[in-house]
Amino acid sequence: MNLEVRQTKDGSTTLFVPELNEHYHSVHGALQESLHVFIKMGLQATLERLPSVRILEVGFGTGLNALLTLQHTLATGATVHYDTLEKYPLPMDVVAQLHFEKFILNPELLDFFTPLHAAPWEEAVTITPTFTLRKLETDLETFAPAPESYDLIYFDAFAPEKQPHLWTDAVFQKMHDCLAPGGTLVTYCAKGSFKRSLKAAGFTVEALPGPPGKREMTRGVKAS
Repeated sequence: MNLEVRQTKDGSTTLFVPELNEHYHSVHGALQESLHVFIKMGLQATLERLPSVRILEVGFGTGLNALLTLQHTLATGATVHYDTLEKYPLPMDVVAQLHFEKFILNPELLDFFTPLHAAPWEEAVTITPTFTLRKLETDLETFAPAPESYDLIYFDAFAPEKQPHLWTDAVFQKMHDCLAPGGTLVTYCAKGSFKRSLKAAGFTVEALPGPPGKREMTRGVKAS
């Protein structure tokens, strides 16, 4: 897959996929988008009711969400078990071109960037005493999670118009079933068809303020 490194408006980097005419993150700010959608509206909200969190990420990509989640555990002492799916892992030479050191301000965090990407696939790896990572080289359609095995889902797939097979009623029924009662799914997407799929699966849908450059984002909540 041909990939191009692009700088976003907050100074952070992302990747552009010419074949899909799509970016991995918001061009208005990759860092700001991840912090707002996944950390603030997802992780922080979940930690208000749970001392530890089991996360499923759909789309490991550049590893930015995982790195920022790890940062939050370092700052708070929260425990996270982090499973992440990626059908097309990035080569390390592409990862190096992202130059996260230019916009990640926590020097301690940069020590974990390579270990996150170098961690072996298909096995749980203890990155820190409070952060365990398991990377799964698979696609969402093949993935078969156990019921109620997660507390939080970072749904960070490419947009519905780019990968419609990842935004179906069947997919979100699977996501609903693998969440524990009270669990949540967060995503940057706010399309009406997507929200209808969430509702059909049994989620209560919340329209939340979006990150810079986007009016809304979505959080789906499974009944307790």
